[in-house]
Amino acid sequence: MTLNIGMVGTGWFAKVHADLLVGMKEVKLLAVCGTGKDKAEEMARHYAAKGYGDVAEMLDAHKLDAVYICVPPGVHGAIERTLIRRGIPFFVEKPLGVSTEIPASLLQDIEESGLLTSVGYHFRYQENVKRLQELLKGDKIGMVVGQWMGSMPEAAWWRDQERSGGQFIEQTTHIVDLLRYLAGDVTEVYAMFGSRVMHEKRSGVSVADVGTVSLKLASGIVASISNTCVLPGEVGKVGLSFYNDRGLLDWNPQRLLEVRDGNSTEYASSGNPYVSESEAFLHAVRTGDRSGILSDYADAYKTLKVTCAALESARKEVPVKL
Repeated sequence: MTLNIGMVGTGWFAKVHADLLVGMKEVKLLAVCGTGKDKAEEMARHYAAKGYGDVAEMLDAHKLDAVYICVPPGVHGAIERTLIRRGIPFFVEKPLGVSTEIPASLLQDIEESGLLTSVGYHFRYQENVKRLQELLKGDKIGMVVGQWMGSMPEAAWWRDQERSGGQFIEQTTHIVDLLRYLAGDVTEVYAMFGSRVMHEKRSGVSVADVGTVSLKLASGIVASISNTCVLPGEVGKVGLSFYNDRGLLDWNPQRLLEVRDGNSTEYASSGNPYVSESEAFLHAVRTGDRSGILSDYADAYKTLKVTCAALESARKEVPVKL
């Protein structure tokens, strides 16, 4: 059974997913929708697809089995609602929005309809994360420390707080999501954000460029996650470290380091988690078997609640309970 797929978005990440989809068996990318028809047609030509400037027009023209949504955080809402009304399963890139208001409304409609969804928290599908999950079984985690330290993306919308939500909501959400996935739900956050460098170096910067967030988990685990976008392009650090009385488990996208019980072992990353997350979603579209989807809309909404609570905490300068 060949699946007919639509793509909403024409940016870099839309092309990442499109490239992977056209390489899969029994999958056809039929249509691309962008902010303008010209932009959509330009991208669509690379995949022998049709371009559209309106989601409803794309859906009227094609019988699509599923749609991928790869748009900036501030654009979410009408796209998803259109797909929900038509009962079309969708895969959406993180985060779900710049606040919880629209996603909360969408989630209610998704749950009422039972619509199949998947969200692009691709690190959950990485082999080393599965290995880390196994290694943590039986451990009593003491604390967790995470970071997303990098440079400021070039996209103008990313620098705009209203359109991106800021680094903690747009990028560091991956680390927050892994914390939840591996250690459980968050019950309280206390955040401090600041603007140190980038508002003086770039125009139109309204996002904080440094921040650190303390998190308390339902289990009693204490965690800390920091981020910055002030670094030059060739420098960066992304990861999550777990500490307990046996030692250290230190994960980053390239490798997993296990240092405990007097031994040290390093596991290199393997496979492509972007492929794995799409395979799980498309398998569910074909068969109805959702067991391979590791992050659906409801679960991703819980991660969004944490990141939005951090923004609220930083603005009000008080801890926020979830």
